[in-house]
Amino acid sequence: MKKFHLLGSGLLALAISACSQPAEKTAEAAPADAPAASAKADLNDLRIATESNYKPFSYLDAEGKHQGFEIDLIHALCEEMKAKCTIASHDWDSLIPGLTANKYDAIFASMSATDERRKTVNFSDPYFNNKLVLVGKKGDTATIKDIDGKAVAAQQATVASGYIETNHPKAELKIYDKQVNAYLDLSSGRVQYLLSDIAPASDWLKTEQGQDFEVKGEPIDINDNVAIALRKEDTELANHFNTALASLKANGKYKEIASKYFDPAVLGE
Repeated sequence: MKKFHLLGSGLLALAISACSQPAEKTAEAAPADAPAASAKADLNDLRIATESNYKPFSYLDAEGKHQGFEIDLIHALCEEMKAKCTIASHDWDSLIPGLTANKYDAIFASMSATDERRKTVNFSDPYFNNKLVLVGKKGDTATIKDIDGKAVAAQQATVASGYIETNHPKAELKIYDKQVNAYLDLSSGRVQYLLSDIAPASDWLKTEQGQDFEVKGEPIDINDNVAIALRKEDTELANHFNTALASLKANGKYKEIASKYFDPAVLGE
């Protein structure tokens, strides 16, 4: 998963086990755990998977309800498509296996549309363009060039962890199953730095836990597009999502949603 600036026409282009949270309805949807009859997605019962540990994109509030940029965007897209959708939370590592096993019809979880993932799934047009940032203690003058030999946190199976493995193999990479656990180790001093998407990192820096930390150096532009993951055979569903996304961009709804969650600096404004 994934950080960001506005794409294209001045708008933002935005990253499983059976431990689902209760499904959230965007319309009169069937339960999220209802078995699928076929592999073809149905707009009258569209099942959407997310990972709810990635604030401000997707998270659960104190009442256990889905919140975040991606959740609002899902609601808007489903309304535009006149689809009846359910949203359920799943672990990051099992998102793609669950999709290909027909447990749901789409993944909306800040997932980078990488060439490797395209071997298994199809992607919609991007809804976010991801940038990475290095986070460390205030007063520390290090940048990404200085992390060799240092303990650096990143979430597993993400663009951030892959970037460190490829570009800084001498760094002491610490992998975490959830982003929140990486924040905990950074704030407690068990790691020196965190490599993360710019949006969730910026959100965390505003919290009490993140007040002694800051972004080190400039954001890293890795041309990382974030999109909705779909089964390869669901080309019609991909077209529905792409048409709806284009409509939300054209009518201003997309930017309205993005501005609710992201600072101008995150949006590249």
